[in-house]
Amino acid sequence: MKILITGSSGLIGSEVCSYFSKRGHEIHGIDNNQRAIFFGPQGDTSWRLKELRKTLPSYHHHEIDIRGREKVLALIGSLKPHAIVHTAAQPSHDKAASIPFDDFDVNATGTLNLLESARQACPESPFVHMSTNKVYGDGPNLIEMKELDTRWEYSDPAYYQGIPETFSIDQCKHSLFGASKLAADIMVQEYGRYFGMATCCLRGGCLTGPSHSGVELHGFLSYLVKCNLDGRHYKIFGYKGKQVRDNIHAEDVAHFIDCFLKAPRSGEVYNLGGGKDNSCSIREAFQICEEYSGKKQNYEYLDKNRIGDHICYYSNLSKIMSHYPNFSINHSLKHTIMQIIDAHKHRGR
Repeated sequence: MKILITGSSGLIGSEVCSYFSKRGHEIHGIDNNQRAIFFGPQGDTSWRLKELRKTLPSYHHHEIDIRGREKVLALIGSLKPHAIVHTAAQPSHDKAASIPFDDFDVNATGTLNLLESARQACPESPFVHMSTNKVYGDGPNLIEMKELDTRWEYSDPAYYQGIPETFSIDQCKHSLFGASKLAADIMVQEYGRYFGMATCCLRGGCLTGPSHSGVELHGFLSYLVKCNLDGRHYKIFGYKGKQVRDNIHAEDVAHFIDCFLKAPRSGEVYNLGGGKDNSCSIREAFQICEEYSGKKQNYEYLDKNRIGDHICYYSNLSKIMSHYPNFSINHSLKHTIMQIIDAHKHRGR
């Protein structure tokens, strides 16, 4: 099978490239290292592209910008891939406020360029879109919560297992990033429902793993580990450091994408995270990282939360497990953090 993967040098994109290449598929990647432009040298993913070229004989690279409509149309028109996995994005809701045009052009318009190119060239090919839990805005913050020693937790029993896909996306603050990703999310659904294409949106939490080039504005666990190992100060923004993140390993994301491509559906939406078992607060992440690195976490606390940040969020996995019973979360939170620590030590970052 010929698979086109956008954002192929990023965390999820590169993991998906490796996953499917090892299973004998022909891989075509799109990436122009925009992370280095958005986040500077720390966001540079050129090292990951070198690894892909070195280790994956079936990998073919296309250095184009998904905002370039004609080039996207031409590439997909010539390749006619059997599946498209769209992971490219401007990924930071903090950064989006300072680059609103770039943010929307990449996240929303870039997605439309890919969808329409696919509809014209290969409408029968499944289209998987990496969306985000930020499409729910700060709506989850309105749920009744309780404060525990190290974290916030839902006290409303309706959300004991987390946020379902039926949660409202309206009447809340999204951040500009959340709004651009929501526009893309709805467009992907619409191409599924209106044109009958096999599409799905994966509303991820904190996507993570050893291949992540984490920076302060994006990449929770990767950046936290980097600060710990380098002795840098990690900034906590509000909520007493008890805000809860939903973490999922990139390999588990690739596993689900495999499940979807084998049994695609039309216009679907899934909350794809590690669920309650793999959620943690910032303070809890400090504890785990310190346990495995042997280093004390240096941090400073700022008594002002990031705009639109979730006090507590983790995915209800009931729907995704029901539709795809062969899917499972194979990487625990502690194992994932251990992998990230080992990878950063190996890379000397």
